[in-house]
Amino acid sequence: MAVCDQQDLFTYLLRLGDSGLVLGQRLSEWVGKAPMLEEEMALANMALDLVGQSRMLLSYAALVEGKGRTEDQLAMHRDVHEFTNPLLVEQPNGDFAHSMARQYFYASFAERLFDKLQHSADTQLAGIAAKAVKEFRYHARHAGLWMVRLGDGTEESRDRMIRAIQELWPYTGELFETDELDRRMLEAGIGVDLHVLRKSWREDLDRVLGEAGLPLPADDAWMHSGGRAGRHSEHLGHLLATMQFLPRAYPDAGW
Repeated sequence: MAVCDQQDLFTYLLRLGDSGLVLGQRLSEWVGKAPMLEEEMALANMALDLVGQSRMLLSYAALVEGKGRTEDQLAMHRDVHEFTNPLLVEQPNGDFAHSMARQYFYASFAERLFDKLQHSADTQLAGIAAKAVKEFRYHARHAGLWMVRLGDGTEESRDRMIRAIQELWPYTGELFETDELDRRMLEAGIGVDLHVLRKSWREDLDRVLGEAGLPLPADDAWMHSGGRAGRHSEHLGHLLATMQFLPRAYPDAGW
């Protein structure tokens, strides 16, 4: 088993933490706007789950970096090009169908990712993953049920869900991309072989879409990429401007 470089581990933790932070911020935007009170509470709780996971991952990343930065500084004082989340999670909420499709695509992937990370050679990461996988299991089930309800509902809800899947599908390929960092983390026994996850992820997607009576996306569709390398859509800049305004405006504030 290869020895893990600390900079590699730091970057790997950032990738995991950034994804939860950005998606948690997106889901929090539904508070006060969700179609029903019960769903508003569900979305708020999922957002809190994601931010909680991100806090643990970014806190650990700051410790590994060893430069005196905190989780707050990593979250609130990095610029757009320094974020390493996949493009999928930064996409705007759109309508409710759009948000549920985005949530299902990512949560179903993350459930499988963190299930494997429970067995990581890094015991602290494994502990974080053991908690997170339970939360993602609920997130994926919740969003999957909504995909079925909307897909098998009215003509309008079906059309909206089909449109959401078509718009978001090109962002799913990036979830399973493997680069040199992924390979080094896998060799060190810390990371996960992302290619292994895709088969069961696709099988579950086909099951959900089958129950909903929705068309299956093509495997050979063109896919967006670049989020993990810091090449983001304009949407992330707007999201960070909202999320980071207060700590940047009052960097020395105490609460």
